[in-house]
Amino acid sequence: MKQKIVIIAILAVLLTLLYAFKAGVFNGGEDAYANLKVPDVIDYNFHIKPILSDNCYTCHGPDANKRKAGLRLDLEETAFLELKENPGNYALVSGKPGESLLYGHIMTDDPNLMMPPPDSKLALNSYEKKLIRKWIQQGAKFEKHWAFIPPTKKEVPTLEVLDGVQNEIDGFIFKKLEEHNVLPSERASLETLIRRVSLDLTGLPPQREQVQKLLADTSEATMAKIIDKFLASPAYGERMTQSWLDLARYADSHGYQDDSYRTMWPWRDWVIHAFNENMPYDDFLTLQLAGDLLPNATKEQILATGFNRNHPITQEGGVIQEEYRTNYVLDRTNTLGKGILGITLECARCHDHKYDAISQKDYFELFAFFNQVNEKGLQMDAVQAANQKFFADPPYIEISAKETEDVLSFINMKKTPKIKVMVMNDSAAKTTYILNRGEYDQPTDSVKPNTPKTIFPFSEEFPENRLGLAQWVTDKNNPLTARVFVNRIWGMLFGRGLVETSEDFGVQGSLPTHPELLDWLAADFMEHDWDIKYLLKKIMLSATYQQKSELRPDLKKVDSENRLLARAPRFRMSGEMIRDYILASSGLLNTEVGGPSVKPYQPPGLWEETNAGGNRGILTKYIPGEGDDLYRRSLYTFWKRTLPPPSMTIFDAPTRDFCEVRRQKTNTPLQALALQNDIQILEAARVLAQRTLTTQEDNDSIVENIFQSLLVRSPKKEELLTLNNYYHDALETYLNNVEDAKKLVAVGEYEQLDVDPAKTAALMLTAQVIYNLDETITKE
Repeated sequence: MKQKIVIIAILAVLLTLLYAFKAGVFNGGEDAYANLKVPDVIDYNFHIKPILSDNCYTCHGPDANKRKAGLRLDLEETAFLELKENPGNYALVSGKPGESLLYGHIMTDDPNLMMPPPDSKLALNSYEKKLIRKWIQQGAKFEKHWAFIPPTKKEVPTLEVLDGVQNEIDGFIFKKLEEHNVLPSERASLETLIRRVSLDLTGLPPQREQVQKLLADTSEATMAKIIDKFLASPAYGERMTQSWLDLARYADSHGYQDDSYRTMWPWRDWVIHAFNENMPYDDFLTLQLAGDLLPNATKEQILATGFNRNHPITQEGGVIQEEYRTNYVLDRTNTLGKGILGITLECARCHDHKYDAISQKDYFELFAFFNQVNEKGLQMDAVQAANQKFFADPPYIEISAKETEDVLSFINMKKTPKIKVMVMNDSAAKTTYILNRGEYDQPTDSVKPNTPKTIFPFSEEFPENRLGLAQWVTDKNNPLTARVFVNRIWGMLFGRGLVETSEDFGVQGSLPTHPELLDWLAADFMEHDWDIKYLLKKIMLSATYQQKSELRPDLKKVDSENRLLARAPRFRMSGEMIRDYILASSGLLNTEVGGPSVKPYQPPGLWEETNAGGNRGILTKYIPGEGDDLYRRSLYTFWKRTLPPPSMTIFDAPTRDFCEVRRQKTNTPLQALALQNDIQILEAARVLAQRTLTTQEDNDSIVENIFQSLLVRSPKKEELLTLNNYYHDALETYLNNVEDAKKLVAVGEYEQLDVDPAKTAALMLTAQVIYNLDETITKE
């Protein structure tokens, strides 16, 4: 009987659900779109172009090879033309949706006429259809792509309430908050701000003495002094270089299968030097793109062009020379696009770009700038290179230890008498051809060096070489360069750029959340001579940057992703920063600046598993360093492309096979396991415990002091009680088993201090618990 009742109840529920489905109860998504209010004025770039790009450009966009019915919708001059396959009719008729076949085809239910066609699996929702209709009614006005319009300073918005506004940035941010009836968050505590600024500008936690001194300053200019303090630190240049290395695809190995050794680290020393000297960004780019072409170029200026030689290079016998030489030039071209201009140039290698107005001809005209280097696809294989100690393919420069005592004093040669570094040298004039489908062996029409006119025309005054390209890139009329860099700096500080797709400012990229602010900052940056430290300080002095990061209940409802910036961001640090944070807070960090890459701890056997044989070059077996080299900043960790440092890979570091400007952000169990078991972290906890015990062995506040030194704040009552209980429980355990304590504290190569092993083990585990806290590895 009970079974019958259950079966009847289940059938009743199923029938009810079926009725509800047919009645449209579950069509809330479409209803939600239908209820969205259409703006009074339709903006082509922000309302219409994203719809056309996502749904129409594949068949009716820039790529002529894929274009159907002869209709091109991304250009105004073609979108209004009479349809070739339907004479007397037009896709768009200004002010007349009913006569515009584009609108008719997106509104019809006839599958033979519907656009996008049903088999494309694309469809416009009701809100998007309303936008298209209103846009046509308002004249169907086209605009140049927003990112290709030079940035200008629009007037800072006027606010109803001026409380909390500290500079122009707040005017733009708070105005949008006003429009959404959202209040900004309160200012974070000074301790939190000191830690935040230190992490952002140096990649390291502030020293306890620094914090106490900065907290003692009660003047109104305290925040400016805090920022200046960390900007002046040598660690600032290292912090900025860390993110530039991803973009520049820096590595200590050539890549490909044999992946043998190269000597590019003096270029890395130059980058650190350039940031610490606050070299203007336009000069920073010019030297890296074309330092060798400057009049009477110095060795430093030539060294900077190593940027363009950081790409992978093969050392495998039997390859086709021209194929790989072409690949190297393709890499330089793609890096210019993705890293400096923020556009997906590589999509135009094989055909016209499907979404952005960049043709295949445009691509190979840019390619031509980098195609004059006297280089080979294969210079010699990995075995020959190892035998001859050949670690830099020509063209290269040789740097001696004597030179680093004078003009190249920023290079830390250590005990190296001389070293060769790959650089650029346009000594092999070549004719560049458009390559059919991007293939090296299918040349078609010849082209000369040039730039895409849709972005910014190449001036006749610029030389047709890389120096001219650098002048075009850094021209204040170039709409991309300053915008892209300002956005990357914003992303570094806030975890996400004003344009989320910092690598793609094209049609398929994200729209800026605050377009007027992005333009204002880019224009202001150029007005102040491309001053990077000025830009950082400007952002950091804003009330927007100085907010608390707590997710208020009201924000959780209206802006859980923090796109309105009503609070400060809160995100996990990179793998490099986490490691450096732990080394610095334990006192282990070796603060030496520059020099060759080093090899800290790494699980054994990893290199052996990925190489092509034990005799293939000199990077077939990993041999950890010794002494202070084990504790250098992660910036200097040896980077092998086929197997990057595993402790950083686990925390989303790229391989650096190609340019990357935005790392993925993941949360995996491996990350927690690394924090709990990595020998570097266990050793840091042990050293911190031993050093603390040498001066505070009988101090009842020993746990509280460690907490303060690691997190730059005092623990809450509940936190301290929990940690003290943990420490005393562990102490009792190890007092009863001293041998286990001795085994635990034996971790790591750093010298052991003569302190009680049981107390060391207990305090070590307590410190490790704090290291594993979410707050420790997070920028609050």
